Amino acid sequence: MLTVLLSTILLSDTVATDKAQNLDEVVIVSEAGRGRKRSVKGQVASIDEHLSELKNVSLVRRGSYAWEPVVNNMQTERLSTTIDGMKIFYACTDKMDPVTSYVESGNLQSISLNSGLDGNPQATGNIGGSFDLKLRKAGFDNDPFHTSLSAGHEWNGHVQVYGADAALSSHRTYLNAGAFYRHADNYKVGGGDELKFSQFQKVNVFTNAGLRLAEKDMLEATFIFDRATDVGYPALNMDVAKAEGLITSLSYKHLFRKASWETKAYYNHITHEMDDTKRPDVEIHMDMPGKSWTAGVYSLLTTSLKQHDLALNYDLYYNRLFADMTMYPGGAAPMYMVTWPDVGTLNTGVALTDNISIASNQSLRFSAKVAWQQQRLNNEEGYHALKVFFPGMTDSYHQTTGRIAANYQLSIANYQFNIGAGWGSRAPTVTEAYGYYLNNTFDQYDYIGNPSLKNESAVELNGAVKWFPAERINVALDGNVFLFSNYIIGQFETRLSPMTVDAEGVKVYGNISHATIANVSLTAEWQLTDQLRWNGKVSYSSGRDADGDPLPLISPISWQSELQYRYKRLQAQAVVKGNTRQSNYGAKYGETAAGEWAILNLSAQYGFSSITIRAGIENLFDKQYATYADWNHIPQKGRNVYLNVSFQI
Repeated sequence: MLTVLLSTILLSDTVATDKAQNLDEVVIVSEAGRGRKRSVKGQVASIDEHLSELKNVSLVRRGSYAWEPVVNNMQTERLSTTIDGMKIFYACTDKMDPVTSYVESGNLQSISLNSGLDGNPQATGNIGGSFDLKLRKAGFDNDPFHTSLSAGHEWNGHVQVYGADAALSSHRTYLNAGAFYRHADNYKVGGGDELKFSQFQKVNVFTNAGLRLAEKDMLEATFIFDRATDVGYPALNMDVAKAEGLITSLSYKHLFRKASWETKAYYNHITHEMDDTKRPDVEIHMDMPGKSWTAGVYSLLTTSLKQHDLALNYDLYYNRLFADMTMYPGGAAPMYMVTWPDVGTLNTGVALTDNISIASNQSLRFSAKVAWQQQRLNNEEGYHALKVFFPGMTDSYHQTTGRIAANYQLSIANYQFNIGAGWGSRAPTVTEAYGYYLNNTFDQYDYIGNPSLKNESAVELNGAVKWFPAERINVALDGNVFLFSNYIIGQFETRLSPMTVDAEGVKVYGNISHATIANVSLTAEWQLTDQLRWNGKVSYSSGRDADGDPLPLISPISWQSELQYRYKRLQAQAVVKGNTRQSNYGAKYGETAAGEWAILNLSAQYGFSSITIRAGIENLFDKQYATYADWNHIPQKGRNVYLNVSFQI
């Protein structure tokens, strides 16, 4: 993939001494101490809206909250998501709470993406890509005092957003803290119909602190508490009563003359409780709580040696996942089963990255990681339930995974060329290996894990060319292909009966010999005048299994055209975007085709000395539509007018 050196806009004063990183793309949520935003909605934009700014990213949407990121048409199983390098695992068996849902725009500085197998140092199992969400910290030697307030309203769904934060900074200490609140009612789809069970509310509070122990020795701490309640999921048959996350860390950093060494210890606890009590005509009421605990440490050394920018990382974490279900059939005794059998995962690995400057117009990036993990089933009831289907299974397993990737970049005249390759493997997830009768509303099947799964692996080939035909014009073509071995996917099992009411049948996770996912995109940018800029992009993707049949949730052709106007303190944008009809869809896997669609969004912002006002209209023509990634084709929002204000001192 095209590698873009964006760290100069990413790094705050807090990390000014760290080495630059080669990233495929970065969304700036907030520059430290200044509050500048990339999203047209500014700081009140949701994390999902910031993620949608990334070129290789799409989002699976089960409601209006907590969308699941997809990179290179690969979902959570094939991605790695960290927060400031910390490993965090969701606690919902239905993936209603991706890691990205436990932070807020108010406490983030940026979201960085490494596409494919070239992951960040803490990433593991990142065949599709890796995210790292960088927290916004006041840092040392910044403004002595800074505070900001923000408020926003969206008329469709009566979305209310309020945020406040303050920061203190000196040479020896810094402290920043804040709170963010969101509330949304049911929204209306195109045409004006209300989509029930699309409401939510959440609160997020955070604090970051730093202490300079000596001139080159620093101690930093982070605390985040995030709680979402009354979250509706119209694409599913259950909602969420509570999704709660506690995230903490303590790190020590030492600066050398040409190097830095950071060691961080962290702990996080996620609690997730599904709820169907507000749904009408529930045949069997169910309680479905899930919990995730993760404790870990990493130690990262970065340095420069002549033409080499090196990063060496060691990380270790221990995670436990437990989920169960209690069903209450009317007039009968409750039925209980364990769906995640309290799986403890111990994982440790070493990663090396080297950015090599070969010449003024050539560079080579190399990255590699090897990791070992052991998993143990700590719940006897869940273990014995699975053993009925897999008599030869044990209560403990171990796997070794790894990845290696290289990327070469060459600049000649008005061209820039990139070519890269990589290999990587991942261990099966807890759901894929040990899940027990997990209902998937996408295809209406109950899923059972398979402890005998092999590790999945893939070879990635990628390339890009960027052309600068004139001073104000650039065009880029880039693409990648992933060649999978032992691809993991649910397979029909006709000998078993479903447990969920109205389920079509049972699938058991298994390995298929091979599969292929390919992506290609064309982007262009033209600075027409000093005030007017146009950019556009079109993307095509394909995914096939070993039989040549389409894989599910592969994007159809997507496109976007954007015109931006900037004059002094005024900025305005008009964006037209859409998808073609989904002609190649995974009918074999229960997917149905999504229709073509196109919408127009308008936005503008104006900044005073300390106040910024933003306003816009999304889906101007109130079109009713659903994308290929909208679970069960739940419609997107109809026309939506928004207004928000941010104030800074």
